[in-house]
Amino acid sequence: MQQQAPMRNSPSKNGSGGHSRSFTETIWFPYVKSGLGISPNRSYALFSLLILLIVGAFISTRLLLDTTVLIEKEAVTTTATTKTKIQTISPKYPPPATVITQNTPEFTLHCSGNETTGTCPINNYPTTVSFGEDDSKHPPTATCPDYFRWIHEDLRPWAKTGITREALESAKKTANFRLAIVGGKVYVEKFQDAFQTRDVFTIWGFLQLLRKYPGKIPDLELMFDCVDWPVVKAANFAGVDAPPPPPLFRYCGNEETLDIVFPDWSFWGWSEVNIKPWESLLKDLREGNQRNNWIDREPYAYWKGNPLVAETRQDLMKCNVSEEHEWNARLYAQDWIRESKEGYKQSDLASQCHHRYKIYIEGSAWSVSEKYILACDSVTLLVKPHYYDFFTRGLLPAHHYWPVREHDKCRSIKFAVHWGNSHSQKAKDIGKTASEFIQQELKMDYVYDYMYHLLNEYSKLLRFKPEIPQNAKEICSETMACPRSGNERKFMTESLVKHPAETGPCAMPPPYDPASFYAVVKRKQSTTMRIQQWEMKYWSKQNQTGS
Repeated sequence: MQQQAPMRNSPSKNGSGGHSRSFTETIWFPYVKSGLGISPNRSYALFSLLILLIVGAFISTRLLLDTTVLIEKEAVTTTATTKTKIQTISPKYPPPATVITQNTPEFTLHCSGNETTGTCPINNYPTTVSFGEDDSKHPPTATCPDYFRWIHEDLRPWAKTGITREALESAKKTANFRLAIVGGKVYVEKFQDAFQTRDVFTIWGFLQLLRKYPGKIPDLELMFDCVDWPVVKAANFAGVDAPPPPPLFRYCGNEETLDIVFPDWSFWGWSEVNIKPWESLLKDLREGNQRNNWIDREPYAYWKGNPLVAETRQDLMKCNVSEEHEWNARLYAQDWIRESKEGYKQSDLASQCHHRYKIYIEGSAWSVSEKYILACDSVTLLVKPHYYDFFTRGLLPAHHYWPVREHDKCRSIKFAVHWGNSHSQKAKDIGKTASEFIQQELKMDYVYDYMYHLLNEYSKLLRFKPEIPQNAKEICSETMACPRSGNERKFMTESLVKHPAETGPCAMPPPYDPASFYAVVKRKQSTTMRIQQWEMKYWSKQNQTGS
């Protein structure tokens, strides 16, 4: 039988092994030899050193499970990162990019006659814009929020091959519409109706982007799918001989898909449920927060929504307060039909910031409600998500939100509320950090800037000349808004960009390098795991005491 060679870290024949041997000798050998010529004082000192090491290891383990230490560490890490950024970029929260001066003319809708003709007015809006960056009256252009870096990642599948006409056409299968920008004008070819007015307000968003930055969006063609679920499976396009994936825009993605995420329609208003355009709603939410201090709010977790759209939401409803259980949750089913009949009196988002904690849980896929919940100054209890939209990948656990287990929701929520009520200042800070992120880094200027950079980077990948689709119609703000009535007309008028921006968009941050990408992923994972350890420790103690 052939003799095996010694393992790399195992002791060799002569007793001089690798790392294991060295470690053993360093720790234990002095005590084995304590009676072989080594003085008692030295032996005692070495024994004391061992005890100190053991105690130190125990304390370190305790610190890993200490909630105060972790939250303070998260705050220090985030502050240090922020300070580093401030030294190298423009102010984190600069003045708005659009600054109205006394001489800035406003361009409103010209609806006379357009209700019936459906034609776009001529020469009623600037076709180009000059930002005048040297003018001292204009604020500096800031570096974009960190979540803009995901634009590079979303477009990476086409970085080497580019996007061919064939690849674009392959995205038509599930798309609701094709949108082309040619010569600063928008053309839309519709394939199939979207749910409610998702497609209408998404296209409206494109039009407002071109009004904000006229002449700055290059010619392009894209396919847009307004359905919730991402469909471009990465596994279908893996391998050397695999075709390039179809470049399909939609509102969300997940780890198994390659769909290109884009701001959802509700930023310009959700007419069917009376949700205002984002710029107006942000103001209402800010004022609502000022009316209700965090410490004076109900010390429970709040959720209101439609539980029928997903099993996970129906499971959440089991966590409601009952005669048998108090899970520290107050959950309400939303009846939109009843709300519409009663004038949406019970669904005003700015009036729903009256609990210290608010739960976010996905529906059939991602939900537009996440930004409204995060804006409330409440601690967002985020049930483990499977989807992301364009900004949520910039959120961090224990900094912007508190992670909640998907398959043990009730106990996870109860512990989260218990922890927050026991660490009120730290919980308040998490809620405030999230709402500041929403108010400052997700304001409408940055939504448009994200669209601007995404479309510019996308256009660079096109390997064909964009054309006006044969079955497309020219679309402008007047042809969309003027024929409409009710909330649709109201929200379009309210979200209309009335003049070009006076400063350029924020500066695009560079893509992640492997080390920084890994650090972000690792931080999220390790923080979530430690919170789960606290939770397990809490429930273990509860089980022991029988409470």
